[in-house]
Amino acid sequence: MASASCLSLLVLVALASAASAQLSSTFYDTSCPNALSTIKSGVAAAVAQEARMGASLLRLHFHDCFVQGCDASVLLNDTATFTGEQGANPNAGSIRGFNVVDNIKAQVEAVCPQTVSCADILAVAARDSVVALGGPSWTVLLGRRDSTTASLSQANSDLPAPSLDLANLIAAFANKGLSTTDMVALSGAHTIGQAQCQNFRAHIYNDTNINSAFATSLKANCPAASPNGDTNLAPLDTTTPNTFDNAYYNNLLSQKGLLHSDQQLFNGGSTDNTVMNYASNTAAFSSAFTTAIVNMGNISPLTGTQGQIRLSCWKVNS
Repeated sequence: MASASCLSLLVLVALASAASAQLSSTFYDTSCPNALSTIKSGVAAAVAQEARMGASLLRLHFHDCFVQGCDASVLLNDTATFTGEQGANPNAGSIRGFNVVDNIKAQVEAVCPQTVSCADILAVAARDSVVALGGPSWTVLLGRRDSTTASLSQANSDLPAPSLDLANLIAAFANKGLSTTDMVALSGAHTIGQAQCQNFRAHIYNDTNINSAFATSLKANCPAASPNGDTNLAPLDTTTPNTFDNAYYNNLLSQKGLLHSDQQLFNGGSTDNTVMNYASNTAAFSSAFTTAIVNMGNISPLTGTQGQIRLSCWKVNS
């Protein structure tokens, strides 16, 4: 009986610990009350200098959460004894904004030493980037800690590729606990930012579900002969490329999705009605996006005593 009572107590303690380890919007209210304002000012300055940086910071949060959960693993640089995620096919030569994150981290460290995680900075910076570009705001849940590991193989396998069809897009998000509605809403992040020619070449030359004039307009800067022009850029949303709005979905209705995976969302499949709803109703898109990105930010966070609070986002504490 004694052992059973001890076991029951241990279970209760474990449950209490799990409950206390959940993310909270007030996590830094006492330990670092200036954390959010410091991050916001850093993001605002970076986006004012280069509008594209807003999309880059939002993408870092996404590419972080889809690999090992939201743990800032994407920020870890390779070393002589460590291979991180930045060289993975979906990341190599395309993810950016590390210097902005490092600068924000340094400013946060100056006001609250070793208190605010890099993973939380990514989550808050994503929100502040969207707001800076005219998009909706949301309450960011906080309390993530930083990983001491990264996974090149997971980055290669788990990050959705621009070549995916609808069924595989739905599956990639479902594997992370995200719904099809979450997937369509998060894809709306492509209302800002740019993509490399190598990621849309097949769509503009080989696919038939693309506006012919739109495809032609892209071919001059994205020649068919690979690898010429691989890194040349085109806006994901040609209508309002630096404004976070619902134009992305209207582009899909006109078969002007830049990526194969974009146009798959409106191609006679199960997500057509959702795209039409977001195209005609900005409020519906904003609501779905904010719900979806909070859901994404909840993917397998390290909390409590797990992981660490990195002093520098690009390396594990020594």
